[in-house]
Amino acid sequence: MKEVRSQKLVVSRFYLLAFVILSFVSAGLAQAPAEGKITNISEQAALVTEFEVGGLKVLVKRRASAPTVSAGLFIRGGARNITDKNAGIENLMLSVLTEGSKKFPRETIRRELSRTGSTIGASAGNDYSVVSLGATRANFDRTWDIFTDILLNPSFDKADVERVREQILTGLRERETSPDSFLEVLQERVIYANHPYANDVSGTISTIGGLTAEDLRAYHQKMMQSSRLLLVLVGDLDAGELQKRITESFGKLPRGDYKETAFPALDFSKATLDVSQRTLPTNYIRGVFNAPTLNNPDYYPMRVAINILTARLFQEVRVKRQLSYAPDADLSTLSANTANIYVTAVDANKTVRVMLDEINNLKEGKIDEDEISGNAGNFLTTYYLGQETNAAQAGELAKYELIGGSWRNSFEFLNRIREVTSKDVQAVSSKYMKNIRFIVVGNQSAIDKNIFLQAN
Repeated sequence: MKEVRSQKLVVSRFYLLAFVILSFVSAGLAQAPAEGKITNISEQAALVTEFEVGGLKVLVKRRASAPTVSAGLFIRGGARNITDKNAGIENLMLSVLTEGSKKFPRETIRRELSRTGSTIGASAGNDYSVVSLGATRANFDRTWDIFTDILLNPSFDKADVERVREQILTGLRERETSPDSFLEVLQERVIYANHPYANDVSGTISTIGGLTAEDLRAYHQKMMQSSRLLLVLVGDLDAGELQKRITESFGKLPRGDYKETAFPALDFSKATLDVSQRTLPTNYIRGVFNAPTLNNPDYYPMRVAINILTARLFQEVRVKRQLSYAPDADLSTLSANTANIYVTAVDANKTVRVMLDEINNLKEGKIDEDEISGNAGNFLTTYYLGQETNAAQAGELAKYELIGGSWRNSFEFLNRIREVTSKDVQAVSSKYMKNIRFIVVGNQSAIDKNIFLQAN
């Protein structure tokens, strides 16, 4: 289950959902589900049971005969929960929380998880955070007991706090050591300026260094309100039995009065260029532009447009001109969403000119229907492969429930992709692929700003 700063503890905001899914997947692969053959959306939705326990919303998807179970307790809010003064507190709190509880000290948790082949992990992101569980069906009960106790009764032992803090600080210190990671840091500083996302969910060296065990306890108490939480479980589970267990564990949580507010739009009112001088053999370039969110009908043609653009960039930049090894285009899945083009190139000007030409071709040129239908087939394959595990399905349900309008929308994906036409692709390309904000790490004197800032 996303789109955290990196998988080195410092987690990229642009990859939160991928990280969440990887956290779930580490629990073990499930066999392909019988419901993979279901094409009727109502039949797929019928596999999901939705209920509330004291204000805590719960989604349970049953996969008959699945050998594993995945679960996640999601905390709403993300960057909205923090300020520049306590940035990273949720990340640190969740990381320390998984170390031990009053009933299960760290050594016991490590022994039990190793013995049962189970996993418990956590990650924080711009839109939401998660504590995840993965276990075989046979070991789910024992792992659930550990999972619920660390969530409700974490010890926040000072030794655990110091150890985890140092791990996070090490990651923060290494963020600018490679050009790619530095490019990402610069991108967030530029694109998220004066936006709630500017409050770094991974924290800074200053904020992480100043947080205490008492701070984490207080923050944990604030977050453990049922109105802030979403619980998702996928596996061969009976929802009725689960409801009783969830009531026993989470039923006494205070409801609170959390109300989620929409993130403001990011600023893409004009094209910009920010270059950080570094003596490198190649230039690292990313151009970021506005993008629709999951609950916007434009998301689906935009997803197809980005896939077509990726293929065209590969053909024009790498195959035909050999200007770069790995040009790319990508679409994120955040509440305040972006898409981007990325490349590393010695001749930055020539390469970017080609990439911008391909964007203009999407807006104005002919788009063959074979490209559209080919994309639909590609999505069909990758979608089902990506949904083979309980982990991925739990992540998908949570993502759509939290930022995509409703978990039910997750079952609409393929149908909505199939409906996309060439006119739709042209329309979203014209609407969103403009006022591109470029971030470059490399040779400043070799960058022609007129190319990067041309009318687009």
